[in-house]
Amino acid sequence: MKEKKQQLILFDGDCNFCNRWVHFIIKHDPEAKFRFAINQGQKGQQVLMDYNLPKGQIGTVILISDGKLFQKSTAVIKIARQLSGWPSLAYLTIVIPRFIRDFIYNIIAKNRYKWFGKRENCKPFPKNITSRFFI
Repeated sequence: MKEKKQQLILFDGDCNFCNRWVHFIIKHDPEAKFRFAINQGQKGQQVLMDYNLPKGQIGTVILISDGKLFQKSTAVIKIARQLSGWPSLAYLTIVIPRFIRDFIYNIIAKNRYKWFGKRENCKPFPKNITSRFFI
């Protein structure tokens, strides 16, 4: 039996939009391919150091897959590709040049607190999935 590959997603735990995105991923990831860490947390900070990224880099979603790091729109697209159902169709946006995708990503990232709000701590996750999180 082939072992399932788990991947790590780093996200901004203070961001309402980011938290909703994580809940969306979990809903469309029945095989539990993804694990999660908050950028501001101990695991997130360690991963940032391991990949020589600034510790303060919390405005970017990061995917670690097979030891490779993906950021911004590329991370989002690679995550979406592995989700079940219609969200996997977002992978088709890979044909858009990265500088255009990242330009749009950066606008959303820059305004995420203003548009979606900020919280003091992460939205609680159901107990049956807490094992998928590094805090």
